[in-house]
Amino acid sequence: MTAFTRHDSETALFHNYSLEITGKDIGQIEAARSAIPAGTPINIAFLGNETHAQRIDAAARIRQWGFEPVPIISSRRLRSVEDRDELLAGLIVAARPTRFMFVGGDPSSPAGPYGDSLDLIAGGIITDHDIVHVGIAGYPEGHPRIDRARLWEALELKIGLLKARGCTVEITTQFGFDADAIVDWIAQVRSKGIDVPIRIGVPGPADVRRLLRFATQFGVVSSAAIVGKYGFSLANLINKVGPDRFMTRLEDGMRGRDLGKVRLHLYPFGGIDETVAWAAGVAGRHMTGSARVLDETRYP
Repeated sequence: MTAFTRHDSETALFHNYSLEITGKDIGQIEAARSAIPAGTPINIAFLGNETHAQRIDAAARIRQWGFEPVPIISSRRLRSVEDRDELLAGLIVAARPTRFMFVGGDPSSPAGPYGDSLDLIAGGIITDHDIVHVGIAGYPEGHPRIDRARLWEALELKIGLLKARGCTVEITTQFGFDADAIVDWIAQVRSKGIDVPIRIGVPGPADVRRLLRFATQFGVVSSAAIVGKYGFSLANLINKVGPDRFMTRLEDGMRGRDLGKVRLHLYPFGGIDETVAWAAGVAGRHMTGSARVLDETRYP
């Protein structure tokens, strides 16, 4: 691994991001597709109120529009091995995904034989469907129902199992508001000898009320001190806020450290259009600043 530099943040973080969408919101991708870089990975959420047909249709459209569909497979929502195979076969025929993401899922009790993504990985899904690249979840700010020791144990076990089955692996983190905690967590991941790419979950611009609703839904820390550091006040819930202050703190915390390959995963809570526009705007400002520094260096 090499140290994270300012140049890394400009060319990697903002120009190689991934996105997330649901089946019912897939039209937002079509509306914004001219602004989304070709080949962008787009994760397809596995919601309890959507069908396999909606997930498959979303993946097919993402492929058709020139992006990379990344179906999220919620282990605890699968009703049976046959249910798993029906979904995977449909996705492969319709969209030819080159990668999948495995998560445990929200239900308090599993709908079928898989209690978590470890069960799913151990249950033969990799060899049964010739999967070669898998994303798994990371929780820098913890998980509301799983203690930290178990989270670390599960992370290492999943990576070990996947690599033993010949898969490449990528970690995508839950979104958070505390950039310092995220940088510390990445450093801990690397200290354990885990060198796989990491995508940091970042919420796109959205109003404060919506951000807090998703934070509650996903068990993200949202204390007054943390959200104040992120850049908004709990006293004004209608203001729209973007992750600019968060990104500055994140980059400052990572700069000069040996943190390996790090990218962004954007959660478009305020809509795909606004999220993609924010990413393009920030990337443009960074590249302009980078060119200015280069010119000044070459022509003093």
